[in-house]
Amino acid sequence: MHIKITGTGCYIPPDITKNSTFAQHEFLNVDGSPFHHPNEVIIEKFKAITGIKERRYVLDRHTTSDIAFFAAEKALEDAQLDKETLDYIIVAHNFGDIKKGTDQSDTVPSIASRVKHSLKIKNPKCVAYDVLFGCPGWIEGVIQAQAFIKAGMAKKCLVIGAETLSRVVDSHDRDSMIYSDGAGAMVIEATTQDGGILSHTSATYAHDEAYYLFFGKSYNKALTCNTKYIKMYGRKIYEFAVTHVPVAMKECLDKSGVSISQLKKIFIHQANEKMDEAILLRFYKLYHKEVPSGIMPMNIHELGNSSVATIPTLFDSVKKGNITNQELHKGDVVIFASVGAGMNINALVYKY
Repeated sequence: MHIKITGTGCYIPPDITKNSTFAQHEFLNVDGSPFHHPNEVIIEKFKAITGIKERRYVLDRHTTSDIAFFAAEKALEDAQLDKETLDYIIVAHNFGDIKKGTDQSDTVPSIASRVKHSLKIKNPKCVAYDVLFGCPGWIEGVIQAQAFIKAGMAKKCLVIGAETLSRVVDSHDRDSMIYSDGAGAMVIEATTQDGGILSHTSATYAHDEAYYLFFGKSYNKALTCNTKYIKMYGRKIYEFAVTHVPVAMKECLDKSGVSISQLKKIFIHQANEKMDEAILLRFYKLYHKEVPSGIMPMNIHELGNSSVATIPTLFDSVKKGNITNQELHKGDVVIFASVGAGMNINALVYKY
């Protein structure tokens, strides 16, 4: 038995927000003081580090569960799968449904139950639940799906990563420019076809690192509301990621029995272009190898960081030929790898 991805789909919101949109924002330091540099300088430096030129935000009427449903429909259609035969729907997210104009997260019922409802699935044996695992949540959902299948508890699973980070950003925090919205979905099935999931690894570093990403108040001290927003210690996250992710990737690849020379693509969470490039360089250095040209597809330049949605949307785009000079062929071995709040890390080796 092999456990394979048999269908993919994604939802990329139509609302494009360019970096120039932030020129009128009042960016502040953590203590509420203004920056000494004008916004144009802040934005240009931001682009040089992250690679982000623009990002996507959902329409006002949509929530996380809506776009998760849109991606799910496309994945089921791509897999040509009868939705009533699904055993599990696993949705990775971090903030639930937050309607435009509100500041309260809604996770009852779960996002997965809402997706199942929207899909109009009647089968009660199709179990729907959510995964909260930071940005690596979608990969962790895939790992759980393959575990269910290996244990004989399931044959067909739908794993979705969806997030609307535009609803949880502090407009006075320059880091708000990183975040975006999106959803990606994949059908995972037991099959007799060759390939599939070869190995995986996961880890949580929470002794000193648990609060590198957290919920905190606005940097605008004049605001009296208690609303909290996504916050991060960017330098600590960068150092953590470039130290631990390459090691996890090597551990996962070595466990798979595949040599570094056989790797065709590396799908890393689209968090920060410089960080991803550093992870890739350090990964190949562990094997005393040079980084092959074109091995790491990227879409962060146009889509920003949509957390759990970055890898499934990126994979779907490459699979369907929507990224220039990037393609997949039958038999290609790829790695998925992510890092995020928790601090969590995971990696997965897959034969296409």
